[in-house]
Amino acid sequence: MSRLKHRRKRLSSFRMILLGFAGVIVLGALILMLPISSAQGVVTSFDKTLFTSVSAVCVTGLVVVDTGSYWSIFGQAIIIMLIQIGGLGVITFAASLAMLSGRKISLMQRSTMQNAISAPEVGGIVRLTRFILLGTIIIETAGALLMMPAFCKDFGLKGIWYSFFHSISAFCNAGFDVLGTESNKFASFTDYAANPFVNITVMLLITIGGIGFLTWDDICTKRFHIKRYRMQSKVVLVTSALLVFIPAIFFFFADFSDAKISERIFYSLFQSVTTRTAGFNTVNLLEMSGSSRAIMTMLMLVGGSPGSTAGGMKTTTIAVLFATAVATFLQRDNIGFFRRRIEDSVIKTVATIVTMYTSLFFVSGVAISVVEKLPLSVCLFETASAIGTVGLTLGITPSLSLFSRVILMGLMYFGRVGGLTLIYAAFANKQHVNSKLPQEKITVG
Repeated sequence: MSRLKHRRKRLSSFRMILLGFAGVIVLGALILMLPISSAQGVVTSFDKTLFTSVSAVCVTGLVVVDTGSYWSIFGQAIIIMLIQIGGLGVITFAASLAMLSGRKISLMQRSTMQNAISAPEVGGIVRLTRFILLGTIIIETAGALLMMPAFCKDFGLKGIWYSFFHSISAFCNAGFDVLGTESNKFASFTDYAANPFVNITVMLLITIGGIGFLTWDDICTKRFHIKRYRMQSKVVLVTSALLVFIPAIFFFFADFSDAKISERIFYSLFQSVTTRTAGFNTVNLLEMSGSSRAIMTMLMLVGGSPGSTAGGMKTTTIAVLFATAVATFLQRDNIGFFRRRIEDSVIKTVATIVTMYTSLFFVSGVAISVVEKLPLSVCLFETASAIGTVGLTLGITPSLSLFSRVILMGLMYFGRVGGLTLIYAAFANKQHVNSKLPQEKITVG
């Protein structure tokens, strides 16, 4: 008994996050294997259900079977539950259930929750979790109500289910849709490409979910007093806006020349917003120009913001990377934003994150390209989509071999739990060495 307690104490919060995600993934895969989960009432192979469960819990959206036509209503309900758990975070979801049941949250649990949602401090974490839970319910319900007229018009009462499914999927930046049919699989929102209510609602849900709960806490508590926002919130809002509108302008002039101006604006904005780890699409991505797909690949790697339902390297990572470059060009010692300096340790962390993501993205793309004998650009698009937990695809995922699917599953898991979480979990009990080695200069650049 004492040995078991000792092991529990040795389990760091980062390891608990990893094990929590892994446990939910395996459980989801086993449930999806049941005949009741498929539309045809057959047992689905474990490799297919595992891929689907990983994609759902890691809020990615890459699939090997069409969600709308292959899975039954029960199977779709399991998938959307996995998406909700993955979007909020396994630890946050468990803590929410504990609070709803009236249980007290221990200090260890608060510390784990802090790491799970990237909160700056343990203090106020329970209040923040309540805010996240309540905000999620309100936003997802509002999104469903806004989309309901369009879906109920086309699908009758079934449109209510479609509205809630896609609202949760969009807010959690998951990219799963149930609009596909036997004759039109993997349809996503292509039939609603010019529908303003569906387009605007989905884009708002993606954006709200992707900028992070801490940013929304700032907006709700400090409202229009922008100067009082945390520096991180300001960086998130500015960087997110730039990463949406600049690519959208490029897409507008590079693609969709045959469409009407109003439709062209919607196409461009939607494709720019969805690359922020959402995974929906309203146009055939294969018909977009190569340069546009290259930009989408880079946007997918960036992803959303810290403490959000989105994955990727995060907007703050890219912002600090560019700020470091600007400071170097201008020969400044201080690196920061809005008259606030950033710690040197953050810059080291940024370099580590960018190196990990770009290395895994490129090496995995090359590996899949060699094994599947497919163009490298297509494979890199897929690996960027996986590690950024986006879900956009050029159509190759369903036909990939088991080897390539395992690579994509690993990338999705890595992209959702985060590279630093994996590192901290692996080296949680390592002792730090404070002594420094002799210094010597090295020339770079």
